[in-house]
Amino acid sequence: MTSETDIKPLSTSDITRPSVGFSNYCLEELERRRNSGEEFDEEAFIEAMELTVARLVVLEDEEQA
Repeated sequence: MTSETDIKPLSTSDITRPSVGFSNYCLEELERRRNSGEEFDEEAFIEAMELTVARLVVLEDEEQA
């Protein structure tokens, strides 16, 4: 069982950017789809993921400016 002394606040380095979380999710989903045995357009999936991540990075950078 954890006590209050075991719980530490997150530092800013522990907080990931949304683009990182989304990218990690997409990579896991890509692997899941590859292993599902069902057909899917892997090239389109990767292209959509890359476009979305690029847009998220732009928005994150604008927000920090």
